[in-house]
Amino acid sequence: MNPSAQTAIIGVTGYAGAELARLLLRHPRLKGTPPVFAGRLDEKDAARGGIPLVEIHPQLADNNGAGSLRMEPFSWDLLTGRGVDVLFLATPHEQSRSWVPEALARGMRVIDLSGAWRLTNPAHRAVYKFEDADPALADATQARAIYGMPELHRQEIPTAHLVANPGCYATSIILPLRPLVAAGLLNLEAGIIADAKSGVSGAGKAPTAKTHFMYAADNLSAYSVFGHRHTGELLEQVGLSENEIVFTPHLLPIPRGILATIYVRFRHSQSHADILEIYKKFFAGSPLVRIYDSGLPQIQYSVRTCYADIGFQLSPDGNRAVIVSCLDNLLKGASSQAVQNLNLMCGWEEAEGLE
Repeated sequence: MNPSAQTAIIGVTGYAGAELARLLLRHPRLKGTPPVFAGRLDEKDAARGGIPLVEIHPQLADNNGAGSLRMEPFSWDLLTGRGVDVLFLATPHEQSRSWVPEALARGMRVIDLSGAWRLTNPAHRAVYKFEDADPALADATQARAIYGMPELHRQEIPTAHLVANPGCYATSIILPLRPLVAAGLLNLEAGIIADAKSGVSGAGKAPTAKTHFMYAADNLSAYSVFGHRHTGELLEQVGLSENEIVFTPHLLPIPRGILATIYVRFRHSQSHADILEIYKKFFAGSPLVRIYDSGLPQIQYSVRTCYADIGFQLSPDGNRAVIVSCLDNLLKGASSQAVQNLNLMCGWEEAEGLE
């Protein structure tokens, strides 16, 4: 067990980066050891030693010294000179794909919040269109990556050097589906439908024509039909083929939160008690998954928390189920799941600093 750790965040300017900074600044194991914040700066900001953190995110101001922290000009020498043990990358996919091998070579452990290292199947990874300068090195790095969902890979994460943090949509669908598929209960030939809806922050901080207020407000739209980047994660982590699930994401006119509605058929009739027992047994020892004994989750119950909520309802004949899962896309769908992984990597309680 490590008594503490020196962390660093690259990409603190985004929504997930801000939440990650907030969690690490308040983590009980990291008191007195704030993260190193670094990024690409223009000449003016570099000349003044970086940008004050509270200038980027005023909500992070406190009475414990956060006002003195800065996002400094990024360099590998900065990170190694500060003795960084664990590097968080909240950077674009292509940037993480380029930087992770260098970080590993310098002895840092990496938790990457992008999609750069989540997918082991090259056919699934093709959606990102990576052009690796050194394909052999990229393949070797990919082989070291552990998919960072503690509920599935709790045994491998503590010794991992590279943890690929899951996607937000993927988390909302993998968690409710994996227990049922693993138990062999589902009629996969009948297909699974996963209809998921996310708040606008899931699209990132940079505005686009489809995420600015005038488009998203008073609207609901489907996008990336049959082509969303998180689909490969569902297939690999649940153990499905492409013809066994249809996943359709939608943009909700709210700031944050995900609600996934999943429609399944069983191979044989099930009772509510049977399915509840499957879930409770699978997630025993998973402190950040809440299973509803009755009723269904709503976004308002999980938003701004680190929990994933799962509930379900069976058809009267017990042959079908509607499963609903909810989480905060910036927390359990990104930054708090990254801190879960940090806790496991350092030998701390999995939910420390998160409940």
